[in-house]
Amino acid sequence: MDNFENIDLWKEKFPPNSYEFKGFVISNIFDVTDDQSISNIKSSLIGEDKRKSENFMKSFHEIFRSLLGLKDIKVGFSIYIEEDESFERVYGVGMESYLLNDNATLKCSEAMCNWSYQTLMKDKKFYAVSDVDKFCKISKGKAPQYKALKEQGIKSAILAPIANEQGLMGILEIVSDKPKVLNSINANKLVDVMPFIVSAVERSKNEEANLVEAIIQKECTSIHSSVHWKFVQEARNYIKTEFNTGESPTFKKIAFEDVYPLFGQIDVKESSKARNNATQKDLSLQLSLAEKILNKTLEEKSLPIYEQIKFQIIEFNNDLKTNFKVDSEHAITVFLRDEVKPVFELIAQTESAVKEDIEDYFSKIDDDLDVIYFYRRHYDDTVKLINTNMSSLIDEKQVEAQKMYPHFFERFKTDGVEHNMYIGESITKHDSFNMIYLYNLRLWQLQVMCEMENEYYQSQHEYPLGLDVASMVLVFNQPLSIRFRMDEKRFDVDGTYNARYEVVKKRVDKAFIKGTEERITEKGKLTIVYSQKEDEEEYVRYIRFLQSKNVLDYDLEILELEDLQGVTGLKALRVNILYHNENDDKNFYTYDDLMETIKS
Repeated sequence: MDNFENIDLWKEKFPPNSYEFKGFVISNIFDVTDDQSISNIKSSLIGEDKRKSENFMKSFHEIFRSLLGLKDIKVGFSIYIEEDESFERVYGVGMESYLLNDNATLKCSEAMCNWSYQTLMKDKKFYAVSDVDKFCKISKGKAPQYKALKEQGIKSAILAPIANEQGLMGILEIVSDKPKVLNSINANKLVDVMPFIVSAVERSKNEEANLVEAIIQKECTSIHSSVHWKFVQEARNYIKTEFNTGESPTFKKIAFEDVYPLFGQIDVKESSKARNNATQKDLSLQLSLAEKILNKTLEEKSLPIYEQIKFQIIEFNNDLKTNFKVDSEHAITVFLRDEVKPVFELIAQTESAVKEDIEDYFSKIDDDLDVIYFYRRHYDDTVKLINTNMSSLIDEKQVEAQKMYPHFFERFKTDGVEHNMYIGESITKHDSFNMIYLYNLRLWQLQVMCEMENEYYQSQHEYPLGLDVASMVLVFNQPLSIRFRMDEKRFDVDGTYNARYEVVKKRVDKAFIKGTEERITEKGKLTIVYSQKEDEEEYVRYIRFLQSKNVLDYDLEILELEDLQGVTGLKALRVNILYHNENDDKNFYTYDDLMETIKS
């Protein structure tokens, strides 16, 4: 009784070849092909990541071939999107939609005729086509479903609605390249299978809805992994309260106390000036082209209205050069769109001498904005590319930093990339925080800022426009509290005293060096803003270390800042960043060296 696995004991009690069995067997044999096929379908549909599996559709085809007793059939799917009244292709390895043919999506009215629409979508019944060519001929090629099937060489088909109590979810498509192979008789074999397919599609739609929500959360309202545990904790408390009281509870405040902030940014230098220059160039180009066309038109036909418009063009062009204001762009754009455009359309119809010039003028106009958008697009594309590349780099480096010690991290794209970090005991949840982790993160931040500068200037030639960037780090040596603002779906500092930190963040990069009109941030230099002497001593140590590693130059400046509104006593360390070039004997460059190299 206690030695089931003891083979020697079994052999001792029941010696091999010491016994015989004699008798007869009465067997009842049943054809279980259909049952087995249904069981196989259930097993296939239960599996995860079906869309990514190469074998899923192959085995699915084989199961239906076995169920229907047909070798040459194929299976496809199309999803029904209720909001758009359309069908959409299921994306996955080996998945096809024979109803949609090569289309990614089609309106229901474009995919099937009224009768098939009624049968599948309203009555939710199978729809069998035993001879595609015959029915296509009868409909004179006007029924979209027959036309689509015929174009793919399909001769017979069964279309089955995948529907539950809420309505249609999709269409199961079984097709064959032989006529009459699929028909209304063998379509009835699907009756036992469809409930399992419906259940699988329901589950798949729920999974997809969860995935969509997850992507939205990640891309639009992301909650950083370091603080995710707190949200999970409060969500569970929310569910418990709702279950125990039966009332709708309030999601409690998410806050972290005594955390140390770190802020940094790599910003496009004089971005407003660069954009204004691009705007002036675009508007000046369009006004000049318009003036040339009017000059040519006036040679052929002199009308006072043409003279008046030309006068306005000259006025606007002069203002662009000498008196460009905030509202100048809007005023000129409205003038070109509402006054110049209609006149040029009329001239093109009546004056053949300038027709080609006007066509050339309109070919340069952006279709969406109704103005020339050449230089401004270069500026926009450059800033977008800077943001994308710098964000990717700091995101990549953040993975390494999180392994050193978990901390909250978020970044924002403006005319450059800003980032916030918070580190402390309350974020990590474990009793493990030590100030050495804060010092380590501060040093890591300086290194990454220098790497971002290097990355930008080494690949600056790849950008449409040659813009400069400037890097800055803000040091705040007192711990503060942060709170998740439910209305804005983001973290913010908590409390009036801590709000000073946010004020400094927003204004400091525009601050001037005391007694001058020079901005504290400068291209080619790393600026570290602080207020306490101990901060200065700490960061000087980091700078010396990075100088020894040829990351920073030896021209360290200690500067005082002009007082900001409500903020006084700020200072800054400023030092040149060294740029690396592994393909040259001189491996380290200052900003001026780099610019000389690029120009040459």
